[in-house]
Amino acid sequence: MELLRVTGGRPLAGSLEIQGAKNSVLPLLAATILGRGVSVLRNCPRLTDVDASLAILEHLGCKTGWDGDTVWVDATELTACAIPDALMRAMRSSVIFLGPILGRLGQAAIGYPGGCELGPRPIDLHLDALRTLGAAVEECPEGLRCTAPRLRQGEIDLPLPSVGATENAILAAVAAPGVTVIRSAAQEPEIVELQTFLRSMGAQVSGAGSSTVVIRGGAPLHGGEITVMGDRIVCATYLCGCAAAGGEIELTGVDPRHVASVTALLAQSGCQIAGEGLTIRLRRDPDTPLLAAPRVHTAPYPGFPTDAQAPLMAALCTARGTAVFVENIFASRYRHIDELTRMGACIRAEGRVAVVTGVERLHGAAVEAFDLRGGAALAVAALGAEGESVISGLRHIRRGYAHLSQDLAALGARADIIEKE
Repeated sequence: MELLRVTGGRPLAGSLEIQGAKNSVLPLLAATILGRGVSVLRNCPRLTDVDASLAILEHLGCKTGWDGDTVWVDATELTACAIPDALMRAMRSSVIFLGPILGRLGQAAIGYPGGCELGPRPIDLHLDALRTLGAAVEECPEGLRCTAPRLRQGEIDLPLPSVGATENAILAAVAAPGVTVIRSAAQEPEIVELQTFLRSMGAQVSGAGSSTVVIRGGAPLHGGEITVMGDRIVCATYLCGCAAAGGEIELTGVDPRHVASVTALLAQSGCQIAGEGLTIRLRRDPDTPLLAAPRVHTAPYPGFPTDAQAPLMAALCTARGTAVFVENIFASRYRHIDELTRMGACIRAEGRVAVVTGVERLHGAAVEAFDLRGGAALAVAALGAEGESVISGLRHIRRGYAHLSQDLAALGARADIIEKE
């Protein structure tokens, strides 16, 4: 079994280019189904979730391959419309394949998605959007069956700005003749990138990044090309790591506006931050403790991202004062708290609220990652802790971080992968 070993107490220093964005590349890979031809995705991170997506595409009849950090998908021929349960359970966002399969083939059958246990993540919004576009949906214990010999245009009013439902609705709507309008759409940068990719395939999509997206669908699509944006959550994780350990780092490849809600709180906590172009710099004097941030509420973009909640919490464990976190997106996203307390953190959680009272220092410990971002938080805490920490559960971390130990080492941390018999 592989473990991540981090020896803390050492300020970070250096420059690092951030990997491609997991939350962008997964819907982009699903979108390739819609184009008859070869699509090319550059700057694609090598993640287990990407591997799972490629396995799904190959099962459906696509050809796929890697060339360095570039992935190509040939979706000229599709031979299947069903995704077996084993492939669906490999990742939480696998439901994103429902819309494009339905749009391309007129029918789709999938098992229920797997992935991190973050509490209920209902897919009702996805299904309601597809029903609006004319799909018949049958739910059964084994999964979902959707049929729509001919999708139609529609007006989709989402009750909340769900990223996944917005993406699935867009991917289905590009195959529906006529004009479809999605209101209360998610506004994340990844939605904008999906629009850019679909346009390269010949689709007519506008409004991404705002609350209203308009799709003029029904045109035949071909393969597309895109360079995947830098991962804003990986960027936020490393910024939190430097906040925890102290030091000065430079991160490139991410638009500072995409992490503004995170950097604003880090600045209020005593970090010096500057950003321009696709570069972000953070400095924190290791001899000056952080200050507890004001109340942290997770919210849809451009609010504070739920994916950055755990890493920021880890950084603030040694801040002066008390920080209050309110998790508004997922009901079970505090599984990292017990592990942080093993390292000496003082955190009380009840329901969606967690209260972090800063302690003078954390100490190294053997801890376990139970989900992707919680695992990243443990690495952040280990960077600022005294002594050696050993983190297990790396399968979760590898869903979203292509080379966490190498990245941390490049920033001056003492981090490596070790084997345990």
